[in-house]
Amino acid sequence: MGTEQICAGRTVIVTGAGRGIGRAHALAFAAEGARVVVNDIGTALDGASTGETPGEQVVAEIKALGGEAVANGDDVADWAGSRRLIRQAIDTFGGLDVLVNNAGFVRDRMLVNLGEDEWDAVIRVHLKGHFCTMRHAAEYWRGESKAGRHVDARIINTSSGAGLQGSVGQGNYGAAKAGIAGLTLTASAEFGRYGVTVNAIAPSARTRMTETVFAETMAAPEDGFDAMAPENVSPLVVWLGSTQSARVTGRMFEVEAGKVALGDGWRHGTPVDRGARWDPAELGPVVADLIAGSVAQEPVYGA
Repeated sequence: MGTEQICAGRTVIVTGAGRGIGRAHALAFAAEGARVVVNDIGTALDGASTGETPGEQVVAEIKALGGEAVANGDDVADWAGSRRLIRQAIDTFGGLDVLVNNAGFVRDRMLVNLGEDEWDAVIRVHLKGHFCTMRHAAEYWRGESKAGRHVDARIINTSSGAGLQGSVGQGNYGAAKAGIAGLTLTASAEFGRYGVTVNAIAPSARTRMTETVFAETMAAPEDGFDAMAPENVSPLVVWLGSTQSARVTGRMFEVEAGKVALGDGWRHGTPVDRGARWDPAELGPVVADLIAGSVAQEPVYGA
């Protein structure tokens, strides 16, 4: 493990940590001295159970490197299961400092072909899964704060460019990820009083969810820097989970390869004020002028 460990002694939950970006997060936190709860339900890309225990494998990797970790197999979108996850961290390690919401899967389909079950499943695991864990963690931190104990906690959520700019064939996933962006803003405003910051990332990396969509551009290089390695995303997440990030909250970070950027979301535009109710026939040139004077929209992925 490292020498200058910026998360030494902190207890961290990483959801969906058995593979991909979540696994990279768990290992990176452990390398920085954190005690890690590795949550993974062991599902296939579409959410079906595989019977595997990838979370336990990650725990074994951490322990082999001298770190502390335990596995958790609860469903983050289940109300009781997400409560058990938070409780396991507290009971095992004496508290909770960081919650990294990463768990998810995709059921990609064009909107005109998307089934109700495919919509519900993706919204459930991504958006409800984020809410459930945040809700139970925040309840714990609120109790600690009201009891007069110092809280310096972090939540790092996982959104996506699909949620920020849209993505053809991923209407359910994009809607869930956009919801996570909005949830992050609200939680950052509400949880600050308890000593909790809330931020989100929109990562680009090679994972099970992206390998078929970006197969040609995400191939690992034969040598040199692997720009699409999941491990490239984790350093920022670890920093956001450390005590050094206490003044950063309500932010969306785009992370890809060696690049880190702030994603600026919806902002109030400059209004045209008639001073009275508009007549519908008057609004055509008004809207045209507003669009002409605005910043060009980001293109939808896949459009």
